[in-house]
Amino acid sequence: MIVALLFGSLAVCLLIGVPIAISLGVSSLVAIYFGSTLPLNIITQKAFTSLDSFPLLAIPFFMLAGILMGKGGVSQRLLNLATAMVGWMTGGLSMVTIVACMFFAAISGSGPATVAAIGGFMIPAMMARKYEGGFASAVAASAGSIGVIIPPSIPFVLYGVIGGVSVGSMFLAGILPGFLIGGGLMFTAYIISRKRGYKPEAAMPFRFKDVLKAANDAKWALLIPVIILGGIYGGVFSPTEAAVVAVVYSLIVGLFVYKELTWSSVFECFREAVVINATTMIIIGLSVSFAYFMTLEQIPSDISAFLTDLSTNPFIILIAINILLLVVGMFIDTISALVVLTPILLPIVTAVGVDPIHFGVILVANLAIGFITPPLGVNLFVASSVGGVRFEKIAWAIVPFLVSMIICLLVITFFPPHTLWLPGLMK
Repeated sequence: MIVALLFGSLAVCLLIGVPIAISLGVSSLVAIYFGSTLPLNIITQKAFTSLDSFPLLAIPFFMLAGILMGKGGVSQRLLNLATAMVGWMTGGLSMVTIVACMFFAAISGSGPATVAAIGGFMIPAMMARKYEGGFASAVAASAGSIGVIIPPSIPFVLYGVIGGVSVGSMFLAGILPGFLIGGGLMFTAYIISRKRGYKPEAAMPFRFKDVLKAANDAKWALLIPVIILGGIYGGVFSPTEAAVVAVVYSLIVGLFVYKELTWSSVFECFREAVVINATTMIIIGLSVSFAYFMTLEQIPSDISAFLTDLSTNPFIILIAINILLLVVGMFIDTISALVVLTPILLPIVTAVGVDPIHFGVILVANLAIGFITPPLGVNLFVASSVGGVRFEKIAWAIVPFLVSMIICLLVITFFPPHTLWLPGLMK
């Protein structure tokens, strides 16, 4: 009865277009009012107290650092470096876009922010060089998904807080999978570019001295992930403190080194970060209320028992969970899905011997694919907006990249050393 009320009301709200945060709150309210003796104010209490978390402070600060870097001259220098590295290849501009997104992922920690920062430059540039608009936008949208896998990653922070897993270990675990997905997307873009005759961008062949020159110009941007990850693993500061350091560093570089930030643009960056973070925190708070009620009603344990009754084979369970997550990612945003599903799925996979760090990467990689799968497909909407290409056109063009990411997901899922090797070195 309670399960039907909870998930039925959630489904109805989503179908009629109610925002996801409000849908989670309304479904919790309906289930508590009609199927429980709990006081209704427990929804607001859990939503408020869930945000009183020091590790969660990393999310707004990483958001702000990414925005400051995006508007402080970092994006263009990363593009110049990517051009020197891969612009000579077939489909050069698409390769540049993917590599630049991988660089920017190590700064922003956000998929949509990566698409906006890099796609805003590269989609118009590709279209000007006669790249088909759907393909150009699909490249940026799919590569932007890497933003939540290569550290620092906002979803990894959230998963670490909810699952009681080291955020630093999650950051390390995401490095190799991020490169794997980036390599898969580059291979896909190369095949399509070769078929369509997209020429290299760089007029001259690859020259190592050009890469060194571009790297030197972008050195202040490239130092950001070194400072963040080096500080965390060197024991200098926590992930939350690292996010604050990233903000201060971003301000110094944007204002005094590259000199492309002004005090008025800094104010706009802060305002943008506040608006985005307010939305994110509302989603997190009400998602926690939803998950808390599920836990009280033992819904996660019931689902766990159901799945383990079907099979105790980790291979079968991981396949079933991957299918579930791919479907969920099509309809629910990453943050809500993480908060709701982590308490349900983590006990299931740990019971059959899956490492929590490994599962965290699997979970986030699945939800990263959700960034490019309609109807939600946030990255598709961002790419459509910055590139001026119709959503439907991008949705068709994204299919080869979607297949590539799913293949990479299977490698991540069933080859744990790929994920656990780097965290293991730090133990």
